[in-house]
Amino acid sequence: MSGGLLALLDDVAALVKVTAASLDDISAQVAKTGSKVSGIVIDDAAVTPKYVVGLDPSRELSIIYNIGKRSLVNKLLYLAPAALLLGTFAPWLIKPLLMVGGAYLCFEGYEKVHSMLHPDAPVAEAEMETITPEELEKIRIDSAVKTDFILSSEIIAITYATVADKDMTSQVMVLISIAVGITVAVYGCVGLIVKMDDIGLYMAKHSRTALMRKAGRGLVMGMPQFLKILGIIGTAAMLWVGAEIIAHGIPPLHHGLEWLGHRLGAMPVVAWFAKATACAIGGLATGFIIEKILAFIPKKKLV
Repeated sequence: MSGGLLALLDDVAALVKVTAASLDDISAQVAKTGSKVSGIVIDDAAVTPKYVVGLDPSRELSIIYNIGKRSLVNKLLYLAPAALLLGTFAPWLIKPLLMVGGAYLCFEGYEKVHSMLHPDAPVAEAEMETITPEELEKIRIDSAVKTDFILSSEIIAITYATVADKDMTSQVMVLISIAVGITVAVYGCVGLIVKMDDIGLYMAKHSRTALMRKAGRGLVMGMPQFLKILGIIGTAAMLWVGAEIIAHGIPPLHHGLEWLGHRLGAMPVVAWFAKATACAIGGLATGFIIEKILAFIPKKKLV
């Protein structure tokens, strides 16, 4: 009896070791993937705050929550299963789909730049006059979710590529971990950013020291300009990421970006800036071309 119990304990111990090793491997894969998608995560965090600018401050967190919730649902229920299915049955289709998403980001980024350069366009004013704040909020959320969907697709695709040679359980666990972790991190950060002015107001009114009250007033006065700058960065990020996704699917463009990175390899910051600038310019040109093509298509066919 004691021999059988010892054998059972040995089996349990072996199972625990295998499970621990598997969890360690999953953790390592999550960490590895997280570093690879960090640039897209930063872009996602920079893009999102602009969707709440100009809306009722009391609705900001609710809007961020709704965007984050739909982002998580998209990752877990649509993008992750799609990546697993495509990776198993049609891996050749992943890259073209990502390129289509990249083209959408370039087009939307170009539209944002155009609206910045022509803020008083009559058509835009007419559209703004015919919608209620509730409708504007819905439009902003839907637009943010569309942009997030493309960025999330890239995140999930990179994640799947990192674990494509692993077993199905590991793939699923890593995809879920990345989807949940990144969504919480991004939208938690965005929620903090959009409420910093309220934090500053509280500090200005209730802090015990003059230094903290002064810092609070600085936050209140500085946040509108910060959000404006962040909106510009977010738009540039859309162009940059969109063009980079397209370039990865076109070997000459991909090799050109790699060559540029190697050429300036001794200066990593300069190399990154050069590649980002090249992609942003390429994204702007791509968005311009798409906008001109769409102009020839009757609007009723786009509905």
